[in-house]
Amino acid sequence: MSKHPHFTITTALALALTSASSAAAQTVADVFDRVSDAVVVIQTSQTEYTSGTLIAPTSVGGLGSGVLISPTRIMTAAHVVQAADEVVVHFPSGERMGARIVSSRPMQDVALLELNAPASVNPVPLGNSDSARVGEKVFVVGAPFGISHTLTVGHVSARRSGPGMFGGAGDVELLQTDAAINQGNSGGPMFNLDGEVIGIVSYIITKSGGFQGLGFAISSNVARKVLLEEPLLWTGMDLVPTKGLLGELLNVPAGMSGFLVERVAQGSFADILGVQPGAIPTTMASEELMLGGDIILAVQGIPLGVEYENLDRILEAMAAVPPGGNMRMTVIRAGERRELSGPRPRP
Repeated sequence: MSKHPHFTITTALALALTSASSAAAQTVADVFDRVSDAVVVIQTSQTEYTSGTLIAPTSVGGLGSGVLISPTRIMTAAHVVQAADEVVVHFPSGERMGARIVSSRPMQDVALLELNAPASVNPVPLGNSDSARVGEKVFVVGAPFGISHTLTVGHVSARRSGPGMFGGAGDVELLQTDAAINQGNSGGPMFNLDGEVIGIVSYIITKSGGFQGLGFAISSNVARKVLLEEPLLWTGMDLVPTKGLLGELLNVPAGMSGFLVERVAQGSFADILGVQPGAIPTTMASEELMLGGDIILAVQGIPLGVEYENLDRILEAMAAVPPGGNMRMTVIRAGERRELSGPRPRP
C-alpha cells in the first residue's frame, strides 16, 4: 500500500481531469476538421452615398460568412446580402464563385444563396435547434474582421424567442452564446459537437464595438422553416420602419405606417419594379439613415397597418403570386402616392 494515499488519489484525479479535457478539445478539433470546408467567406458590393455629400453613388464592399448546406445552397444572414448588387463566395480551397440570392427573410435575418459548389466541398447538415440545451458546448466558424476560418468555442448561454421584427412575420428564435463573435462572423454557422448547424450568426450586443460575450444566432429550425419550407422572394431592399416620429417627419399619412426604402440592389425585384432608393445620408437620434427614397405603404393592396399588424397577410399574399404573376406596391414618392406593378420574377 502507498505511504501517501492522499497524494496518489489527488494525482489520479488530476490526470483523469487532464485526460478528459484533452479528449474534449480533440473532439472540437475533429469536428472542426470535418465541417470547416463548408464554411465560406461572402464578399459583397452595393451602392452607397458618402455621408454629408450629394455626389454620385459609389460601390462599397461588404464582408460576411456563410455555410454550405447542400451542393447548391448556402445559408447566411440577410443583412449581409440584402441590398447587395453582387455576391462572391470564397471557398477555403481558394476558389471564388458568384452566387445568386434566391430567398431572404430580413425579419428573421437569414438568406439563401444559390451556386454550384466545388465537388470537393462537402455540405454540412442542419441540426434540430430544439435539442440544443443551455450550457451545451458549441463553436462558431467565420471570418471575423476578414480573417477567414476562425474558430471560437463557447456555450449556449440562453434561448430567446419572440415575435418577428416589427411585431409580425412569424416568430424569431435566438440562441445566445458566449463564443466570441465579431464583425465578419455574421451569417456564419454555429455548430454543435455532432457537426450540425444549429444556428446562423446574426449580431452581437456591445458597447465597445468588440466581443463582450453577448452573441446571437438565429436557430436552425427557424432558418429551415422560412428559407426551405416557406421561401419568400428576395426583394433587394433595405428598409426602415417609419412609424412614430420618423413617420411624422416624412409626412406618412396619419394612422398609417410604412417602410422607408434606403437601398435597392441592382437587378433585384425592387429595382425591376422601379422602387427608388434613398440618396441623402443623414443622422437622426444617433441613427444613420438614407433619406429621399420611396416610402412603402401597401403591397398587393394590403396596407401595412398602424403597427405593421398586416405583415403576415402581405407575406402570404406575396407567396401566393405565381412566377410571372402581377405584383403591386403603393408608395409615397416626393409627397405623392404612386402605384408600382410588375411581374414576379421566375426562379
